[in-house]
Amino acid sequence: MTLDPPKATVRPSAARRRLLSAADELFYAQGIDATGVDAIIEAAEVARMTFYKHFRGKDTLVVAYLQARDARWNELLTHALEGVGDDPRARLIAVFDALGSCHADPDFRGCSFANAAAELAHRDHPARAVVTDHKKALREDLTRLTQQAGFANVGLLVDTLLMLYEGATTTQALGSVENAIGKARTTVQRLLDSWPTDDDGL
Repeated sequence: MTLDPPKATVRPSAARRRLLSAADELFYAQGIDATGVDAIIEAAEVARMTFYKHFRGKDTLVVAYLQARDARWNELLTHALEGVGDDPRARLIAVFDALGSCHADPDFRGCSFANAAAELAHRDHPARAVVTDHKKALREDLTRLTQQAGFANVGLLVDTLLMLYEGATTTQALGSVENAIGKARTTVQRLLDSWPTDDDGL
């Protein structure tokens, strides 16, 4: 059987990159609802016609913005997991190390996906699917790692890890807990040390 040659990677145009960069900065800093298309066009320094050449409208741009953030998170997570080798317990903690890299950004203002979900009231908004897929993938990653580590009661452990993950992100953004991710990471370590495994016969 003859395989088709790999498709060449198509780099987005410079104008599209500028539009996405402007959207990333403004949507995250000011909010999706508060940021209009005109502000994106002005920040990207492109013509209105150029904007509509690349995006059908604001909703399409919001989808692309969240997809780009999802891709960056996946790269960050992959790097963190590769950095600790094959130990599944270390890889679970590495998820929180990856999150800590996000928290270290001086412009950090919470989870962009949770923020978007709060603003996009209509559940049929196309960007809601990106939010749902991102959070679903996070649960699947944690589930796979807990299973590989041989922990018992995987569902409960994953729920607990997600609450620590989301709670650290929210309290860090609100400023209500200092070094929230560091404290969450320590809690995860202690939790994993005491959590029963399948070998315990539970």
